[in-house]
Amino acid sequence: MTARLQREGTTPAVGIVHLGPGAFFRAFNAVFTDEAMTAAGGDWGITAVSLRSPTARDQLEPQGGAYTSVTLAAGARAEQVISSVVSVLVAPEDPAAVVAAMADPKVRIVSLTITEKGYCHDPSTGALNRDHPDIVHDLAHLDAPKSAVGFIVAALAARRAAGMPAFTVLSCDNLPSNGSLARNVVLAFAQERDAELAGWIADNATFPATMVDRITPATTDADIAALQESAGYYDPGCVIHEAFRQWVIEDNFVDGRPAWEIAGAQLVPSVAAHEEMKLRCLNGTHSTLAYLGYLAGYETIADCVADPDFARLCARLWLDEIIPVVEEPEGEDLVVYCHRLLERFRDPSIRHRTWQIAMDGSQKLPQRILGTIADHLKLGQVPTGLCLAVAAWMRYVGGVDEAGDAIDVRDPLADHLREVSQADDPVAALLGVEAVFGTELPQDQRFRDTVGAAYVNLKAHGARAAVHHYVSGGG
Repeated sequence: MTARLQREGTTPAVGIVHLGPGAFFRAFNAVFTDEAMTAAGGDWGITAVSLRSPTARDQLEPQGGAYTSVTLAAGARAEQVISSVVSVLVAPEDPAAVVAAMADPKVRIVSLTITEKGYCHDPSTGALNRDHPDIVHDLAHLDAPKSAVGFIVAALAARRAAGMPAFTVLSCDNLPSNGSLARNVVLAFAQERDAELAGWIADNATFPATMVDRITPATTDADIAALQESAGYYDPGCVIHEAFRQWVIEDNFVDGRPAWEIAGAQLVPSVAAHEEMKLRCLNGTHSTLAYLGYLAGYETIADCVADPDFARLCARLWLDEIIPVVEEPEGEDLVVYCHRLLERFRDPSIRHRTWQIAMDGSQKLPQRILGTIADHLKLGQVPTGLCLAVAAWMRYVGGVDEAGDAIDVRDPLADHLREVSQADDPVAALLGVEAVFGTELPQDQRFRDTVGAAYVNLKAHGARAAVHHYVSGGG
């Protein structure tokens, strides 16, 4: 029987609590932190906290928190054991232990990769959703929180009561102005509980924005078996990812940080332009490929862009509809950036499933696609390709694919969206979902008509034909 991976060397002291120890965190944050500590030292070990499932704990605890980061690029692979994670807590099993870990004065950063839905906000406005079941619970039972927002406020309240300093809250999710969003939902929650606490948090905690980028498919049993074959040990906690990575961080920390710049992070006064570039250029086309590609029968992004029409779809979206309304960050060339994106999408060793990217679309659409559409409409233009992407999302959340088979739609609003899509006019009904589309965009008749026409085209002719029509110069 193959031995399991085990931690080697000295265990670092904890300086970070991280909420959301999924594959992306392990392929990104923990790798940067491990490399920073190796190069520059520091007590920046990580206590990882799962807010829902015990899976990460069960994978990593028998290995002392260590796991393998596997880089795939054009058929080659590189394996690196990561030891920055010290322990893993499962919040539902012992919420008080999580609050205590975050309230420890040695902890100086609480970081987050909890996906869009973890912020318990209204995606169309960014405001805290006070009716969210977890928020309702946490406002009444802050001694046993369920949400990331509740845990952060409970820990900051404990630190304030003990006369300890606040910590930095570092959002690392794909959301525009993610630092401001985290600050806003935390302060709104705190205000509901205690106005003085909210004021203390506003004055003492910081919420830097970040831009994160590394394509990280879900780890499969085949990936684990391949690592066991090549490395000679069993590691169910391993992660698979591309070679490319980019981390842009607003340098605004309460009490220090790891030397992430040594590992290649960019520390800047503002990440806004980089954030918009990535959300619209990468994530916008990723979501477009996810919905159209899934409907067309493609399993992965690489499968999608192996189809010349889908590769041309990306190129036309970037050139005609995305780059013209994206500010070019200092030191970047948007045309070169997008050319490299297509190369990353084409890498067949990175099997990033369209179904995986399609998850939680109600939370992603406003940031990835709708903002770009709104910018064009203000200029008197209608971006037909992005409207096609919206129509493809509408077809997808209806829950039935082009062959008549059921789609396993994973979304916080999945049941509601499926019900709404059964209306006589599904486009009008779905545009009425204010949590996704807000109130202003659906009032634009040009947008309504273009999405409606794209939806009819998709339903009548299918995704491949619709993509071919668009890249051939059609609307």
